[in-house]
Amino acid sequence: MSNNVRSDKKTLFGAAINPPVFFGSLILLLSLISTTIIIGEPVEELFRTVQASISDVAGWFFILLANLLMFFLIYLAFSKFGNIRLGGSDAKPDFSRISWFAMLFSAGLGIGLLFYGVAEPIYHFNDNPFVDNSDTIAAAKSAMGITFYHYGFQAWSIYATVGLALAFFTFNLKLPLTIRSIFYPLLGNRIYGRWGDLIDVISVIATVVGLATSLGLGAQQVNAGLEYLFGTQYSREAQILIIVVVTAFATMSLLAGLDKGIRRLSEVNMGLAMVLLVFVLAIGPSAFLMDSFVQNIGYYLDNFFKIGMWTESYVGVKDDSNWQNVWTVFYYAWWIAWSPFVGIFIARVSKGRTIKEFIFGVVLVPSLLTFLWMSIFGGSALYFELLGDHSITAAVDENIATAIFKLLEKYPLVTVSSGLSIILVTSFFVTSSDSGSMVVDTLTSGGRHDAPKIQKIFWAAMEGATASVLLLYGGLTALQSTTTITGLAFAFILVVMTISFYLSLEDYYAKNYIRTKDHGAKNSSEKAS
Repeated sequence: MSNNVRSDKKTLFGAAINPPVFFGSLILLLSLISTTIIIGEPVEELFRTVQASISDVAGWFFILLANLLMFFLIYLAFSKFGNIRLGGSDAKPDFSRISWFAMLFSAGLGIGLLFYGVAEPIYHFNDNPFVDNSDTIAAAKSAMGITFYHYGFQAWSIYATVGLALAFFTFNLKLPLTIRSIFYPLLGNRIYGRWGDLIDVISVIATVVGLATSLGLGAQQVNAGLEYLFGTQYSREAQILIIVVVTAFATMSLLAGLDKGIRRLSEVNMGLAMVLLVFVLAIGPSAFLMDSFVQNIGYYLDNFFKIGMWTESYVGVKDDSNWQNVWTVFYYAWWIAWSPFVGIFIARVSKGRTIKEFIFGVVLVPSLLTFLWMSIFGGSALYFELLGDHSITAAVDENIATAIFKLLEKYPLVTVSSGLSIILVTSFFVTSSDSGSMVVDTLTSGGRHDAPKIQKIFWAAMEGATASVLLLYGGLTALQSTTTITGLAFAFILVVMTISFYLSLEDYYAKNYIRTKDHGAKNSSEKAS
């Protein structure tokens, strides 16, 4: 493969957009929105049925894929490819490690930590397929192990694979920053035709739907916080208003640019998150939380393959259980649906890193930070449960979005900490939206970074509209179902993408490392003679 093959975007697209991708994505999104509106409330049951069918048939595929991607990255990190630098041997990072980690964390997670950080361990504590939940100690350990699994190495490996492949093809092979570029070894110049357009359209839809899910969750939690502090009505209409306001702030951040807007906001997010984390750790049962953090990691690693490869096969036959469909399969579909967005974003901010540094930075560091967060917030909730205080379980059963506020209620300065939580989830909310809009704009303009402002505003508005309609007519079920559908579609792309990426690495290494060594040896031999 020639490293000089690239697309002249002005000649290829003739405008700020790639028309097939732009209009193809727009038509599909408008079809989804209009169909949801036309069907109305019954669409929730339709979405639930579709999600259950996909999860039953393809659940094993999501789980196997996540594990294979993780082992693929481990191989790359310690192989001959580990020292390849993204952008070439002389490339320098555009951002400091602190800024880099902050952007990875904010774009890749954020809302999920705040929404599920308290609630998920409580859910698994009370309903867990791995242990008898009457044994509260075993249930607590298993609950944290499952939570780590859903947010741990396999999950971040999905983001890292897409991001690493995109960074390599963009900075080393000089191809456009779009998903289609990764398929060059298999499709050649056909990536600039219909096949490439189809790949990017699926990527856009997956990104917008994945973001819509996060925006919906974020709106519910902000609404729950405002209801808790100020008595604001908790309703879907209020949540749509929140989405509109946050989308407006996200648009302003997007227009400010990657460095002035998204980077700075990501750093603010990390700062606020650390303040809230330290507050709960310091005021709460500190020794227990740090003890449990260490033990949780040990339990997660000890049961790594047992939990990681579990597919509910035998339990499903006996009890007709759908626990894994609701949790693990949905999570992996969500991570996969988000991977085009997060992958492109991570790629754009990772120039100058070696492949090994990239993998450790994108998989290991965010996972450990997530484990710490879950241990402190989820561990605090479990601490009260083990003492016989079941108020957080009651809150989770009633409205999952209120879980973090019910936990903070048990500590001093509840108004301050709850207010900080609302600000933090809103800030993560804005970061996800502006990062996602930037990525969708990049995909629909053929990899351009200089598209007109009106185009950026348009896609930010489309993301908000999609989230609002799905939330209004289908609620959380609609958000989860559309994520599962688009996640499955992109999962197939992810498989082929990984094969293509590996073939390119082999070719690049042969041309730039083996040939260089052979040339150096030849020169040394000539000098000696």
